[in-house]
Amino acid sequence: MTPRQEIRFILNGRATAVPDVGASQTLLDFLRLDRRLTGTKEGCAEGDCGACTVLVGRLQDGALTYEVVNACIRFLASLDGCHIVTVEHLSGPDGRLHPVQQAMVEHHGSQCGFCTPGFVMALYALWMERPEPTLEQIETALQGNLCRCTGYEPIIRAAEAVSRHGTPSADYLMRERDATAKQLQALKDGNRVVTGPADNRAILPADVDDFAQVLLEHPDATIVAGATDVGLWVTKFLRPIGPAIFISHLDGLKSIAVTDADISIGAGVTYSEFDPVISEHFPYLREYWDRIAGWQVRNMGTIGGNIANGSPIGDTPPVLIALGAEVTLRRGADRRTLPLEDFFVDYGKQDRAEGEFVETIRIPRPADGQRDAAYKISKRRDEDISSVAAGISVQLTDGRITRARIALGGMAATPKRAAGAEAALIGQEWSEAAFEAAAVALAGDFAPLTDWRASADYRMRAAQNLLRRFYLEQGADADSPVRLSA
Repeated sequence: MTPRQEIRFILNGRATAVPDVGASQTLLDFLRLDRRLTGTKEGCAEGDCGACTVLVGRLQDGALTYEVVNACIRFLASLDGCHIVTVEHLSGPDGRLHPVQQAMVEHHGSQCGFCTPGFVMALYALWMERPEPTLEQIETALQGNLCRCTGYEPIIRAAEAVSRHGTPSADYLMRERDATAKQLQALKDGNRVVTGPADNRAILPADVDDFAQVLLEHPDATIVAGATDVGLWVTKFLRPIGPAIFISHLDGLKSIAVTDADISIGAGVTYSEFDPVISEHFPYLREYWDRIAGWQVRNMGTIGGNIANGSPIGDTPPVLIALGAEVTLRRGADRRTLPLEDFFVDYGKQDRAEGEFVETIRIPRPADGQRDAAYKISKRRDEDISSVAAGISVQLTDGRITRARIALGGMAATPKRAAGAEAALIGQEWSEAAFEAAAVALAGDFAPLTDWRASADYRMRAAQNLLRRFYLEQGADADSPVRLSA
């Protein structure tokens, strides 16, 4: 079958087909420069401030769901088969202000106004999902939006008041959801898409098998999942990424399978899509998970992408390594599985052959007597990159530590296990002395660097204190396992 050569989507209320979409063309540039929809702003151009927030609707298991995303680092090619909603499309009955806009006006939620469209779109998504949100839910929804003027309190009051001005059931996105879903379904032709100039080619495989074949044909191509990292290559470093293979639309990489023994997830599962599994099966990670970036980035970023880019400060690898996770790599029809810690070879280097990609991640279920925790140290509590991230998992049998897995990020060129600290714990009785010995041994496991996020001394002291904190939080009673995160 001849590949399709255009990207097709719905923009606000209009079906749209765009030919010659280059790999590096962002949604923000398309909206502002091509379509003159200038309500969507460029602030940071790195997915940090939320001024560019828009809604993207997509079909998941036949149902249409809307999520907020950062248009500045979202590539247009990745939106094939989606519904893009910008602030210009909002309106209330008879052309009046939308309930979110009305609430923002009444509670003085805007001053200079530059960030306001992004806040409106984030609150719009929250209102549709939770018409009567709690303060915690509002604050979580606004993690990815920054405002220099209002101090946030007026915006929070507006968020609490939106439902006084209307109900989601009366909103046009809700009323037209079935019709929009049918339109999006009609756009799905199951075809490979190849578009853009030769030096900036964008390729959307038809399915996962096609992805494996495309990567064999273009082994040097940039693989783009959520683009929360690759987006900055374009906007900040002006790096070419073509040819690029876009995979966020591949349902075959979004599977989540839960068994009594383990949980297996496709590499394309986003942080938000994995959120219900966290709440049900790893509740100790609840707070940690909410501190990964902001809502927009969690809707875009994938767990597989966080692993595959090999960053030493990625949030998920330390936690997953501590839990004993494995990754399955695929090249063509061939697959191999290895422990996650073995995937990271050196800074910027992973155990991934040419034409190979991360396909699935398997996480063992916690065993009886297992104590787990996850910690993140960063300059800013919300929406910040880790200075130190830690995953700790200890197995207790009759009051004695029989297994220990401690993994740290931000302490070396890769996410890495603390072999010396683990050895200091294994075989010891559950005691403060055992963890003090592990903290001392940590100095032999790592030689952290100093950078603008933290000094080497700070990183080491913080990591050692996290081991002490783990013991104190778990308590002296070795028979009462607790799982915590922070």
